[in-house]
Amino acid sequence: MQWRRNRVATFLFSSKMAKSCCCLAAALALLAIVSVPCSSFRVGRSSSSSSFVRRRGTQFVLDGSPFLFNGFNAYWLMHVAAEPAERPKVSEVLRAAAAAGLTVGRAWAFSDGGDRALQLSPGVYDERVFQGLDFVIAEAQKSGVRLILSLANNYKDFGGRAQYVEWAHEAGVEVNGEDDFYTNPVVRGYYKNHVQKVLTRVNKFTNVTYKDDPTILAWELINEPRCQEDNSGKTVNAWVQEMASYCKSVDERHMVEIGMEGFYGDSMPEKKQYNPGYQVGTDYISSNLIEEIDFSTIHAYPDVWLPGQNEEARTRFVQRWLRSHWDDAEKTLKKPLVFSEFGKSKKDPGYSEHARDVYLDAVFAGVYDLARIGDGSLGGGLVWQLMAQGMESYYDGYEIVLAQDAAARAVLSRQSRLMSVLARTLKVAVADEKEAGRFAPRGGRGTRRERNALHRG
Repeated sequence: MQWRRNRVATFLFSSKMAKSCCCLAAALALLAIVSVPCSSFRVGRSSSSSSFVRRRGTQFVLDGSPFLFNGFNAYWLMHVAAEPAERPKVSEVLRAAAAAGLTVGRAWAFSDGGDRALQLSPGVYDERVFQGLDFVIAEAQKSGVRLILSLANNYKDFGGRAQYVEWAHEAGVEVNGEDDFYTNPVVRGYYKNHVQKVLTRVNKFTNVTYKDDPTILAWELINEPRCQEDNSGKTVNAWVQEMASYCKSVDERHMVEIGMEGFYGDSMPEKKQYNPGYQVGTDYISSNLIEEIDFSTIHAYPDVWLPGQNEEARTRFVQRWLRSHWDDAEKTLKKPLVFSEFGKSKKDPGYSEHARDVYLDAVFAGVYDLARIGDGSLGGGLVWQLMAQGMESYYDGYEIVLAQDAAARAVLSRQSRLMSVLARTLKVAVADEKEAGRFAPRGGRGTRRERNALHRG
């Protein structure tokens, strides 16, 4: 997420989204029958300590069964945990997330230069901050939350690409700008060294090497990569190929994703119609087709991308954005999709708690419906973002403090229950197909029993 976005468009219901919400209502009726307690959402200490989430075709699987989730962003976890006196805030958020059934969180595993820097200079690390990240992973494991950890930032916040290039400049390397992050061999070497350092880190709290810890769901190469000098996406694509391969050479067990927002590039020109009128130097299709990339991600902030347009136009954009990328996941990439950033800002003119909840319900309806009809090819969504009590200095307008916000807690918990029930019905469908001798690696389209169960109520 580009730092401190000002607004998020109000998400209105179209006929298609209304249809999704009908499915949502049917599933909610099923929930009333199934009555899934919050405690059942948790991964649990024994599972988290022994099992990795993996990809099988367009599904995530855990111990051979479909894995779906509802989740959250909390970029700040390591930064706060670097100060031992502030660690209760980390524990509070992870416990509250788990109680609401949120089983996947996304956070930064980078901080390059500046306040509470993890990487003080190339290859030089602050042990105090690293132990903050150790604490985050250990606490996530206790709470049954799996983590997507991002390894670098496109933006200058917490250092990012600009800091890497500046380090090279200070070392006497001839560089021209931030986009040299992708092409300069010295800078690329700095990044690889960071990957090596993080992935092979031994956690001081658990004594488990990060690359061997299933609490980590996946590594993210970089938050929202962009390249001004090459709109085609080829520069970023070459970097993704190199760095994804390098990550896999260090750690064969974890999944890897890029961190992309979803902008289409030159490999499929017909798809550019779905972009918000411009490109950012990435090619969503070609980069996510790279073999070492396990799943794709999208973000959506239509107020930032479509300034001046009305709420209905922004609504149509988000609906098309999600549906188009899910279609890519199913037909072209043949990998799972995660909607890894979305939210509604309190700084939005006309903001209200009710408007936020309507927006979140609408997004969740789309996530659930596509996960349902795609047999789990849309693995889940990650709301931006959760914070603890007493973190006012970190507020960016999108903050949700579950301990103080019963309405948001109810919306998030409801989606968690829906995704949990759907995962269980997909598991039954797979078992039915196995028994009938029809099982395929992808799990097919599900059985009639699974479909009917979700539409009854």
